[in-house]
Amino acid sequence: MFFSHLVTSFIVSSMTIVVILLIRKLFSDQLSAKWQYNLWFLLLIALTLPFIPKQWIHFENHFNLFNINHGNRVGNASIHATEGSALSNTNWIEDFTVSVNHLNLTFLNAVLTSIWIAGMLVMAVLFLHAWFKLKKIKNTITVLNNKAILHLFERCKQDLNISKPLIVGESPLVKSPMTFGLFKTYVVLPVRLDEWLSRKDIEYIFMHELHHYKYKDIATNYLIMMYQILYWFHPLVWIAFKNMRMDREIACDMAVLKSLDEHCHTDYGNAIINFADLASHSKDLAWANQFNGSKEQIKKRIEKIASFTIESKWMKLKSISIFTVIGVFVASQIPFISAMATTNDRYDFTNDRAFYKDLSDYFVGYDGSFVLYDTKANQYSIYNKDKSTLRISPNSTYKIYSALIGLESDVITKDNSIMKWNGTKYPYESWNADQNLSSAMRNSVTWYFQELNQRIPQDTIKAYLEQIGYGNSDLSGGSDYWLESSLKISPIEQVQLLSAFYTNQFGFENKNIRTVKDALILEAYNDSQLSGKTGTGNVNGKNINGWFIGYVETKDNTYFFATNIQNEDNSYGSKAAKITLSILRDKGIY
Repeated sequence: MFFSHLVTSFIVSSMTIVVILLIRKLFSDQLSAKWQYNLWFLLLIALTLPFIPKQWIHFENHFNLFNINHGNRVGNASIHATEGSALSNTNWIEDFTVSVNHLNLTFLNAVLTSIWIAGMLVMAVLFLHAWFKLKKIKNTITVLNNKAILHLFERCKQDLNISKPLIVGESPLVKSPMTFGLFKTYVVLPVRLDEWLSRKDIEYIFMHELHHYKYKDIATNYLIMMYQILYWFHPLVWIAFKNMRMDREIACDMAVLKSLDEHCHTDYGNAIINFADLASHSKDLAWANQFNGSKEQIKKRIEKIASFTIESKWMKLKSISIFTVIGVFVASQIPFISAMATTNDRYDFTNDRAFYKDLSDYFVGYDGSFVLYDTKANQYSIYNKDKSTLRISPNSTYKIYSALIGLESDVITKDNSIMKWNGTKYPYESWNADQNLSSAMRNSVTWYFQELNQRIPQDTIKAYLEQIGYGNSDLSGGSDYWLESSLKISPIEQVQLLSAFYTNQFGFENKNIRTVKDALILEAYNDSQLSGKTGTGNVNGKNINGWFIGYVETKDNTYFFATNIQNEDNSYGSKAAKITLSILRDKGIY
């Protein structure tokens, strides 16, 4: 969801910016100008992290307490029905559900996404306007005729070991020397600059602009613009980039001073002051590095020039140490980003015995998925690869494991599972009576399982779900966490868990497994028996999510299945069951 992505990027960027600003303030005497500027590149990394594909930074626990091994499944089944008999009539295909009320986060997500995109478009237009302005400047550039100035420029290039050809010229549209162009670099001066400033001042200007080129500050401008477009909504990002630009100019000044004789340092500072008096600064040319700047920036630069000292080895060591500590802090946010970005919304499924089939004719009008596991062949047949791994609310299908946990916790037993009806009138007549496990499962009596869950400590339920590997095992959604709330599971996981439940790979009490199995039996036909559970998700009065999961036991094999269907308001568990039965019939399974 975009909202969670937005929150993640906001938190990560805010924390990083605050830490960098704090470090700059507390350790200003221990950080050289170069390394103070370099700190901002760690911010660029932090700003990138939320946009990295989650599979690249995903952290997961590889030490599962329970591991389902499909290779050890047993295929034989115990059939308890005679040929042609039915253990219940065909009316088992009914829908019992309760509606839950949710805020329409889809709408909120769409609104936030639209606002973000609109803001990016506005920012892109502004930067595009600046680019056209720069292009107009480029079209007015004329080659310098002053050979002495050209010679001075080439000598400055040699001093800095710059061999790449650079275009130096002048334009009537610029008031401050600037450098721009990622592939074809221009150093542009105001016209008749030699009439304004001395030859020495012009040399200082060249040294400054060439240091920008040497340290790839033009490319940094592009990065800053890209992040300003993405994070246009974040005031701290704007503050950070303002400080970054200032630190970049100061770092460039310090690099120039380092290359000059000590007696020239004052002259360099005076050149900046003199030029600040003569020329104005264009604020909207983000694509270019300009020699001049705001009054605040000029003042800060002069203060740093006045206090300039050569960076000692000890200062360099301290600077690198501080940079490393901040780098570790940025890296430490990766697990947080992974947790926020991942949201456990998918199951990572890889199996070389999985075959994908086109069953779309069965799912007309629905966005659905079907998963079938053939125990004897140890083979999966899957429709809709994408949806088969997408985790969604289990709704009433969760009652299988709710019952099992209740039995394992001794809250109920096979012979003592009755819960008294509290007199509340429900829309289904079968709910308005005392219930035992069998009747509650058959009629999907939600109040029975709500009461059962309340009698079991939530940390116990959580431990059981993590032990069996139930979906995302997230119980944060309140007491009804399985009803279109926090707990989610994919169709493939449903099938895997049913198979593990059937053969009791959980290591639970066999009598409890048998009790739940008996409660799941739906009907028998010829030599096959069908067991399963439907589930319907109703949100704000609309049936948006339909499940049917279960298994078919034949004489020599057992087939496990899970069907899920979704649409705006017609997704019933009963419809999922009918689709499933059609598929199983056409496959000759049931």
